[in-house]
Amino acid sequence: MACDEPAALSGTFTRQNSSSTSSLDFEPDASYRFVESLEERYKCAYCHLVLRNPHQTGCGHRFCQQCILALRELNAVPTCPVDKETIKMHEVFKDNCCKREVLNLHVFCKNSPDCNSKVILGRYQEHLQQCLFESMQCTNDGCRDRILRKDLKEHLSQHCKFREERCQYCNTYVVLINIKNHEKNDCPDYPVPCLQNCSQIILKKEIEKHHAVCPEAEVDCPYKPYGCHVKLKRGKLAEHENSALREHMLQILDKNSRLEEQISDLYKSLECKEIKIQQLADAIKKCEKEFRQYAQLFGNNSSLMISTQALASHLDKSARLESQVKQLIQMANQQQSKLDLRPLFDTIENVKQKIALMETYDQRLVVLEDQSSKHDLQINIHKAQLNKNEERFKLLEGTCYNGKLIWKITDYKMKKREAVEGRVLSIASQPFYTSRCGYRLCARAYLNGDGSGKGTHISLYFVVMRGEFDSLLLWPFKQKVTLMLLDQSGKKNHIVEVFRADPNSSSFKRPDGEMNIASGCPRFVPHAVLENTKNTYIRDDTLFLKVVVDLTDLEEL
Repeated sequence: MACDEPAALSGTFTRQNSSSTSSLDFEPDASYRFVESLEERYKCAYCHLVLRNPHQTGCGHRFCQQCILALRELNAVPTCPVDKETIKMHEVFKDNCCKREVLNLHVFCKNSPDCNSKVILGRYQEHLQQCLFESMQCTNDGCRDRILRKDLKEHLSQHCKFREERCQYCNTYVVLINIKNHEKNDCPDYPVPCLQNCSQIILKKEIEKHHAVCPEAEVDCPYKPYGCHVKLKRGKLAEHENSALREHMLQILDKNSRLEEQISDLYKSLECKEIKIQQLADAIKKCEKEFRQYAQLFGNNSSLMISTQALASHLDKSARLESQVKQLIQMANQQQSKLDLRPLFDTIENVKQKIALMETYDQRLVVLEDQSSKHDLQINIHKAQLNKNEERFKLLEGTCYNGKLIWKITDYKMKKREAVEGRVLSIASQPFYTSRCGYRLCARAYLNGDGSGKGTHISLYFVVMRGEFDSLLLWPFKQKVTLMLLDQSGKKNHIVEVFRADPNSSSFKRPDGEMNIASGCPRFVPHAVLENTKNTYIRDDTLFLKVVVDLTDLEEL
């Protein structure tokens, strides 16, 4: 469905022969095969193709809207190409009666003879979107094949090289053309042979664990610290230990003997040093005794020079002896610390106690982390419920029950950019109702267009949703619907599209799912008109759309 060109574009055409317009439309540049020969009255007098948005001149000839505009742009005083009469633009009016007749002409599907459907021109694009013989692009990323719609399901499930298949080893979904590479390089459950040639097949994720026990892996003999330098396969290690048991025992005894000799030598060295220390201590005592004697002599003898020299000599000797004693004591202590293992045992015991304490801390930490995770989970559940309730309250506060919707769309530029980039193709309004217990409805907008309006227009659709009281309502939905883009200048230069629900369309039957297929205007308003700075449809990056349902003859529950 498409709307007529807005008044801002063709304000010269002021008169119409009908107050309502058709909600159907068709592609202007497509080649159509009509079931019956196209009558001349349905052809444009300028382009000689089927009339699109027909306008009639004062001389009675009909033109496509774009053609009449082209005539006006070519000549300051346009003339009718049929009778050469001057076209007076104030006499040109939109011929909605002819438009309805054109849109209801029957045409063959372009996919005939495979498709034998005959549809009215206004529903031609809608038919192509459902035609089983229409060629369409495969929806899998990377696939450029075009397939008939009827074969698409089979192509996606059986033939497309870019479909996702489950890995037979790890059950991960992988694109089919990459599945061999995934199995060899990324799949943790892919079976691989052991690198040690043990003929076993192991899962890739367990290969390191296997190498630690693989019987074909080469390892050192466990008696290497005692002098056995043999390297052999792990599977033959037990055999080697049994066959070389005597050699291993002799190596252990030899090393123990060497250690005992070293300990014995250390003890002997310590005893010698202790004797020497005792001798030095005795010498010090002797020196101290002589020093006291000289001191007494110094007090009684008048010969000061002799006493002073003797005293200095003994002091020097005493200092040297004392220094030697300190060195010997230090060496003895070092030797003693090498042999004394009690500090080492005390240190080991302290480390064991600290490890046990850390293990208890780890256990308590695991319990606390588990409790914290449970609390976080509960908090997240409550947050989600609060957010859900808040959204529901906002929805209830903004819901209308009079068949009218004022839809405020903010951040237009950002949302249109998201649509152009393919991230968010469409946006939906909040639901509204024809009454408290009436039909549940909403609007859907494609800011970058949909179908015939893609990339050039805003597409606006009307959607019937599943409601709580559908079983009490009359179906199909038959009311007249008005779609509007509101002018924010106060001049009420709104863009309006009116249509009545088609009772034969699946869009207006009682919904089986959450909502029916949308029905509306793929070419509702051109981007060039909407975004023109001379117009006031957008202010502060915000636009307003209005949907009005005619409640006439609608029985209220």
